[in-house]
Amino acid sequence: MRGKQYHQPLKLTAPWEKDAGFGRKLKTYRNHTKIIAQPGIVMKVLRRKRIVLFMAYFLLLVLTMLNFAKWTTEPQQCNHQMRSTTYQSRSDIRFLYRPSLAKKRQLIYVLTTWRSGSSFFGELFNQNPEMFFLYEPMWHIWQKLYPGDAVSLQGAARDMLSSLYRCDLSVFQLYNSPGGKNFTSLGLFGATLNKVVCSYPLCSAYRKEVVGLVDDKVCKKCPPQSLRLLEEECLKYNTIVIKGVRILDVNVLAPLMEDPSLDLKVIHLVRDPRAVANSRIKSRHGLIRENLQVVRSRDPKLRRIPFVDPGHKANKKDGSDYHSIGAMEVICDRTSRTLRTALNPPSWLKGKYMAVRYEDLVENPVKTLRSIYRFANHTNNHDIEQFALNMTSGSSSSSKPFIVSSRNATQAASAWRTVLSIQQIKQVEDYCHHAMSVLGYNRVRTAGEAKDLSKSLLTRSKL
Repeated sequence: MRGKQYHQPLKLTAPWEKDAGFGRKLKTYRNHTKIIAQPGIVMKVLRRKRIVLFMAYFLLLVLTMLNFAKWTTEPQQCNHQMRSTTYQSRSDIRFLYRPSLAKKRQLIYVLTTWRSGSSFFGELFNQNPEMFFLYEPMWHIWQKLYPGDAVSLQGAARDMLSSLYRCDLSVFQLYNSPGGKNFTSLGLFGATLNKVVCSYPLCSAYRKEVVGLVDDKVCKKCPPQSLRLLEEECLKYNTIVIKGVRILDVNVLAPLMEDPSLDLKVIHLVRDPRAVANSRIKSRHGLIRENLQVVRSRDPKLRRIPFVDPGHKANKKDGSDYHSIGAMEVICDRTSRTLRTALNPPSWLKGKYMAVRYEDLVENPVKTLRSIYRFANHTNNHDIEQFALNMTSGSSSSSKPFIVSSRNATQAASAWRTVLSIQQIKQVEDYCHHAMSVLGYNRVRTAGEAKDLSKSLLTRSKL
């Protein structure tokens, strides 16, 4: 028995077969034998493997091409953005000062018209050390494109604002004289009264944090700086305020206010239209071109009341007075459009519009100023509040219409009541009756009622 076992052939068992029974091993051996004995099966298996490998290779190739395409297009997008930014500003340094995307700049546009007290109102922002202020930048458009009518220039004015709110001041070059020198900081309209232009670091004459009016004679001695340096200053501020009289209707600003990259609010400074008309007549020689551009926008089909009484004897100043008061037709028509929009505000205007009556500002400057700053997302500034009090409580009235000075502002606000003729008053009221009704300015029936200063003509605004 032992000898028989000793002569039995030795069988090697694979490790994976040690735990299997004899039948399992025999089955495995037979399967292998069957596959080897049938080469057609082998070729079929190899063919399937080849197909699988080919599909895997093709999928890898597709993924590689997609990744390569993504790698090549991203730099192009980046380059496009850089080219776009460079075209707008021509100043790479703005990226150093650009506020984080989480906190947009607060942009303010002061919407108003000529002779509404806007020069004084603008100083409430010009004097603030945390605000970058521009005074009447669209003046350059009107001068360059004269005698274009006021309405046709609205689009160009809006496009300029779009650039300026992004601190792109190169737009001023578009309205420079052909062959003229490069635009500088002192070339801006109102530059010699601008606190940023006349203060450190652009000029050593003033310091932005010290509240006080700028003497234009002093600022004229400041060195002219390039627009690029002024752009760099602009980019340091989180609040940009632009005051203008050449946007006639808030609806013109709708594309800017709908732009998600701009956080734009509008402060609408209004004044009694009769006081505006009186001030326009007083300063008619300084507004000849503007009056003509505005009057050219009137609707020729409208029926108008006579400018003067039939028995009036004409004199030389009637022509300029005609344009001064005639411009009120266009101004009040556009103001009414703004007020209708404000009374039923669309989504782009909700929470972004504030109306300020000049009469309320001079009657209670501190209270009104605090309300304005709260709307502009700024804290109260005691020095500027004191500045506003001093500027509205002077003992005299100014004879220079375009100069900001301390005066008895309440007295100046009602000066029209003793200066305008009843015919002039009636004509302005005819042009502006809707705006007056919304803003709370009562009409007068007689010349005596107009001259009775003990009777207030102000009521509550509907806004």
